[in-house]
Amino acid sequence: MEKVVFNWSGGKDSALALHEMKDYYEIVALLTTLTADYDRVSMHGTQRVLLEKQAESLNFPLEKVYITKNASNEEYGKKMENVLMKYLSQGVLSVAFGDIFLEDVRKYRESNLLKIGMKGVFPLWKRDTTELANKFIDSGFKAIVTCVDSKVLSKKFVGRIYNKKFLSELPSKVDPCGERGEFHTFVYDGPIFREKIRFKIGEIVLRDNRFYFCDLIPV
Repeated sequence: MEKVVFNWSGGKDSALALHEMKDYYEIVALLTTLTADYDRVSMHGTQRVLLEKQAESLNFPLEKVYITKNASNEEYGKKMENVLMKYLSQGVLSVAFGDIFLEDVRKYRESNLLKIGMKGVFPLWKRDTTELANKFIDSGFKAIVTCVDSKVLSKKFVGRIYNKKFLSELPSKVDPCGERGEFHTFVYDGPIFREKIRFKIGEIVLRDNRFYFCDLIPV
């Protein structure tokens, strides 16, 4: 079975991709980027402790990579390279991602991996995002929206459960998987979890005069 490092954001696309891969690949670790200034998952805004609870419930080792809040692509790329070289030395040749259709993102990832002799695996690539959204929900996964981009979604969408009612209320221009960064999620239960991640909803804040974040507080 091929060994893979899984690029884990803690969100729904990661969870669905992991669900589809876990029986066909040996997942050696979940790899997550956190913003050191906030000690939270980058872009998703999830507290580190909740990320660690996810990994524990999923029963996979967690590899954390810390970047600064204004990190350049160069900083991100270098830190990822340093970590991945460790896995490469252990015979791991692939890194998996939950990306769906952004060509520039895939090319960026593959270009960086190619430099160190690794390749990318994209189990959800080019699949219909409406079908993926419904499959996620129908499979029994549970997720909450932790961040929305106020340029495309109003504040009322943050802090909500990602379900079919949420999908039905999305503006037509917003991708149902939020693939263009319209929103981000935290998955707290589902078929790959040994136990549900418990939390309570905290404060909603606006950052960079653009992104609404809903804090999730571990309980």
